[in-house]
Amino acid sequence: MGEPQIAVAVGAVVFKGREVLVIRRAKPPFMGRWSIPGGGLHHRERLEDAARREVREETGVAIRVGGLIGVFEAVPGADPEIDRHVVMIDYWAEWEAGEPVAGDDAAAAEFVPLDDALSRVSWDETRAAIARAAKL
Repeated sequence: MGEPQIAVAVGAVVFKGREVLVIRRAKPPFMGRWSIPGGGLHHRERLEDAARREVREETGVAIRVGGLIGVFEAVPGADPEIDRHVVMIDYWAEWEAGEPVAGDDAAAAEFVPLDDALSRVSWDETRAAIARAAKL
């Protein structure tokens, strides 16, 4: 059968002034918990294009990608909800247009103050990405 494949995902910390776009996850892992919009990279899709697509699909918001925050990973065994190895490439971005409306993998989507975003997200890697983006 071979070794399981490692998935690649992208995420975006989207700013509208000093507010951050957050979503409540509608699917596992971390279903029901708050996070940043993001998801899997499609074959032949550029990373920044994937970030724009995922934000649009999950929230209806159009963004301008500003730059790379960093590379994070979810490794099985680190948390009971993580069942596969995912390398996540996160960007910071700025809101361009649209009001957040939950769609695709999101049960809710909204802009919240930075401190609220940091306290809502439960996963340390996501909190680290938001904190790094705020410094950029």
